Amino acid sequence: MHEGYRGRFAPSPTGPLHFGSLVSALASWLDARAHGGTWLVRVEDIDGPRTVPGAAEDILATLECFGLQADEPPEWQSRRIDLYRAALDQLIAASHVYPCGCTRKEIADSLLHAHRRNTTLIYPGTCRGGLHGKPARAWRLRVPDDDPQADDNPALIRFDDRWQGPQQQDLATEVGDFVLLRADGQWAYQLAVVVDDAAQNITHVVRGADLLDSTARQIWLQQCLGAPTPAYLHVPVVTNEEGEKLSKQTGALALDTTRPLEALLAAARHLGLDLRGPTPATLEAFQTGAIDAWKRRLLRLPATA
Repeated sequence: MHEGYRGRFAPSPTGPLHFGSLVSALASWLDARAHGGTWLVRVEDIDGPRTVPGAAEDILATLECFGLQADEPPEWQSRRIDLYRAALDQLIAASHVYPCGCTRKEIADSLLHAHRRNTTLIYPGTCRGGLHGKPARAWRLRVPDDDPQADDNPALIRFDDRWQGPQQQDLATEVGDFVLLRADGQWAYQLAVVVDDAAQNITHVVRGADLLDSTARQIWLQQCLGAPTPAYLHVPVVTNEEGEKLSKQTGALALDTTRPLEALLAAARHLGLDLRGPTPATLEAFQTGAIDAWKRRLLRLPATA
């Protein structure tokens, strides 16, 4: 077992919990329980315009109803603004970030020009050398310059995902300098999640594969801040009949809190878990069987005797 294990589920309160979110919540909870570790819940309400009043409380109540209890009181990103400001100040002092004065239209126009040249559509670094008289709108993190001839290309971030396997992304050619503080004054997800994971001593991140593409950026930001890099595991996302990721934007329905066991069994099936034996009739029986199934599938451990 992993006594130092600390995992988390970090929902955004843009609406009620749906089945896609339940899959991620269950996977992170099972991984923590299978390791004998600590499981936290963090409400990612940093994007004020998208936050729905009352949604966070509804999500927390739904998790409780489904038997997914956190081991510590929930954290709220909106109460951690001072941490994000301190992190940005640290990056400014180290010259890792720069102010950007580009509007959305200017970036779109430059990307359209890049597309015509058949090059990768990334932020072209317009403000890397200064604002050239434009007012600052956002702050961007400078990514390493690409050096494909080097034995260790500084722009190439590699990591092993516990579900998806070996991963790599060239930040210079596939991402470009990315925003940490938006023009509307909102803190970007990439900064908030890295700062929060470090502050909460998160050792293992289990989440949906839709966030796999963000991981290399977060690892680079961790390196810039001197923060540790957790182990990552990205589970397959749930899709609708059109093949789109199930989300509030694609019409995902709220979970039925009167039938938690049915939804949990469906989530376990989505994760490919073999519960064995008769279908569990209680939440406690489900949890016992699901933890054992997770151990067999992900930790390669024998089931509980």
